Amino acid sequence: MGTVEGPSRRTSISTPPRDEPFSHGILDEDEGSRRALKMYLKPVVGATVMIWLVIWSVLALYWGANWKVFSGLHNLDGWVVDFDGGIIGSTVISAYMNATGAKEQISWHVIPASEFPGGEADLPKAVLGEKCWIAVSISSGASDRLSAAIASANTSYDNSAAVTLWGNEARNENAYSFFLEQQLEGPMPEAIAAFALQQSQQLGSNADSLLRTAPKLVLSPLNYTLVNLKPFDIQVATAVDFVGLIYLLILSFIAALANFQARVMISGIDRRLRFKQLLILRFVAPFTIYFWLSFVFSLLSLFFKVPFDRKFGHAGFFIYWMLSWSGMLALGLSLEAMITLLTPRFIPFFLVLWIIVNVSVVFFPVEILPTIFRYGYATPFYNVGNATRTILFGTRNQVGLNFGVLFAWIGISLITIPLFQGLVRRGQVKEWRKKMGAEQNRQVEEKQRRMSSGDDATSSAGTQVEVSEV
Repeated sequence: MGTVEGPSRRTSISTPPRDEPFSHGILDEDEGSRRALKMYLKPVVGATVMIWLVIWSVLALYWGANWKVFSGLHNLDGWVVDFDGGIIGSTVISAYMNATGAKEQISWHVIPASEFPGGEADLPKAVLGEKCWIAVSISSGASDRLSAAIASANTSYDNSAAVTLWGNEARNENAYSFFLEQQLEGPMPEAIAAFALQQSQQLGSNADSLLRTAPKLVLSPLNYTLVNLKPFDIQVATAVDFVGLIYLLILSFIAALANFQARVMISGIDRRLRFKQLLILRFVAPFTIYFWLSFVFSLLSLFFKVPFDRKFGHAGFFIYWMLSWSGMLALGLSLEAMITLLTPRFIPFFLVLWIIVNVSVVFFPVEILPTIFRYGYATPFYNVGNATRTILFGTRNQVGLNFGVLFAWIGISLITIPLFQGLVRRGQVKEWRKKMGAEQNRQVEEKQRRMSSGDDATSSAGTQVEVSEV
């Protein structure tokens, strides 16, 4: 508060409060506080709305992939092959045909034994070759061996050799533990009970003597053996072929974001380089960065004793390293392309989409998911995961195809990065020209103003001389 002293009185003059930092409340009414609050709320509310939309659109994709997963089990094929041709074969086939037809059940198919020229040994090869998900084989001569055992009251009869159930856990350990193993073994109790009842009725009076000498031939003449051809026996592999894929994408995102900040926000080199030189930098940098990061990422698994030599020997680690490098390029170059347009402000929203699109198709088999998820066969996660399973567990070898899909993603990014960068460069050049034009206009106006001031000064000096002369 200030005062002005007069001859007879003092007059008070109010001074506005100083706009000092660290001194305001959230709801202060002064202009600066209201403007700051409005500037704060605008991006926060906008981001909240966008996240809300992401939850209901992008995240819904993952929820949808797991919503009715059991309703798609009928898309998975199981084979039943009767190499016996006797009563055991017909009983087992009947049980499995009673356990198919619903959407929540595996589609069982009876395959003639004649389609396996190599005999029973060809069936597990078909399972490993992923021609079917699971299979049941009734051993050749199983009914005859049982009849011979009954006739001789053989106490050493092996009832589990009659039927073999074939599974392949390493193809998809989640599907195997959730439903494949259950549906593979599920019909067998019915077959065992039905066959035991049928046999006891056929034995008649001989059943009493067999119960005393070889009770198994009466009470349990039929059993089975479950063979898991490729068990998921590397626990740390979960961190390699599923969760590790998410980490691979996150690492690619961090590298792409750091590359953008160094190129645009810190050094400004993107505005100094010619367009072709800028593209060279944009390609060389991520290829080099991902080459090293994929190496140390692969070494991490090697440190924890992941056996990369099961399928391809010592070359397995190198193949996995190249697979990780290709995967990082397929994932990271897409981020490199999109961050050009979206900038760091909006690229996290694309990252969420990119993660969900990939993760939704690798937990369960794509075949059992709704039809829209068939795109999964072309995703980087699916192909890196499939090739990794081949390296670690020796599943069906489609490594060449998997690399081909990853190369296709890399190729797409090699097209989109120059395209998007060209659009941005065009805007930058336009903005620069506009700025330069404004600067030139300002300089012209300044020059004209100075010239005008000079003319005025000259005229004034002339007038003064004339007055002096007079």
